[in-house]
Amino acid sequence: MTQPATTEGLLRELAPQVLGAVVRRYGDFADAEDAVQEALVAAATSWPGSGQPDRPLAWLIRVASRRLADQYRSDDARRRREDLAASLSLAQPDPTPGQDDSLILMFMCCHPSLTPATAIPLTLRAVGGLSTREIAGAFLVPEATMAQRISRAKAKVKASAEPFALPSTETRPERLRSVLHVLYLLFNEGYASSSGPDLARPDLSGEAIRLARAVHIRLPDDPEVAGLLALMLLTDARRPARTRADGELVPLAEQDRSLWDRALIAEGLTLVTGALRRGQVGEYQVQAAVAAVHDQAARYADTDWSNIQSLYGLLERMTGNPMVSLNRAVAAAMAQGPAAGLALLAELDHRLGDHHRLHSVRAHLLELDGQTGPAIAEYQAAAARTANLREKHYLTTRAARLTTRAAGD
Repeated sequence: MTQPATTEGLLRELAPQVLGAVVRRYGDFADAEDAVQEALVAAATSWPGSGQPDRPLAWLIRVASRRLADQYRSDDARRRREDLAASLSLAQPDPTPGQDDSLILMFMCCHPSLTPATAIPLTLRAVGGLSTREIAGAFLVPEATMAQRISRAKAKVKASAEPFALPSTETRPERLRSVLHVLYLLFNEGYASSSGPDLARPDLSGEAIRLARAVHIRLPDDPEVAGLLALMLLTDARRPARTRADGELVPLAEQDRSLWDRALIAEGLTLVTGALRRGQVGEYQVQAAVAAVHDQAARYADTDWSNIQSLYGLLERMTGNPMVSLNRAVAAAMAQGPAAGLALLAELDHRLGDHHRLHSVRAHLLELDGQTGPAIAEYQAAAARTANLREKHYLTTRAARLTTRAAGD
């Protein structure tokens, strides 16, 4: 026995390999996932005291297989029990090196029958190795609610009768888009939480980066995979400067750029540059290019807003996403003046309605344009509509400062 540096980190790394091996061997994703989770709990409980086994992957596979054997035995499934007894060995070899089990699992967790709201928790549990309690805490719902959500997701995957293998050549591009979309949403929720007391959830964004790295390792020649990973790294590089010691938000214009992670920026720049050179430009590459322009500016005043505006224009044509249009309006305001940005915002009222980000961007541009009264009203409207407490406090503070300044004038 040897003592691991971090049991939790090792278990999260091994979780998809264990699940892949068990599903590959016994075929039932839902039952295998439950058995693997029990094996992970057993390891988390016993390893810190007794030490890590010499072959932790084989240990976990063996324990998970025993759990499946116990389940089949209790269900009195004679045929399955006999098949299992014939194949089960306590000295089973580790899975064949190089198997794409983690990638296969992500494809299964991002099955077309699942919505992102169910695919993300299932991915975190099956591939990320997080417990149901951890996932429930991340999304601020009761553990029982999250357990039901994951159970329904597993039932849908099981009902699909999908074999444990990579999708066919014909369906793989569409399924890969689903995988990347889930990882993108997971990262965004971690980097800028939609609700709760904290501005960000580094555990979620960090897990998204880890999983994106796993996909990139297995698909190194896919430019959109590289683009998504680059986007995550270039964005996450700014995280140390996004909040003060008390957790309050620091806007991009006021961030101490010496705190940005230069190693992540360098890695992200290499990835996005290599991806764009392939000539197959996709939306994640364009978003990464925007992040690269921000990260390469030594000061906020040095930002090439015209370039960012052009990139958002390209992305807008590619996606039709109103949030992209919102970002293009900001870039236009920075490049051409607040009036240009406000004119573009007027076109978004029917598309974004009462969304708090529309109110907050309009407030910022009105403030830049010297329209203090309307800016205060928009800051207050944005604060009333966001569910993130740190963001709410920031917006309320901006409104209060403008009110005080107006009273002084």
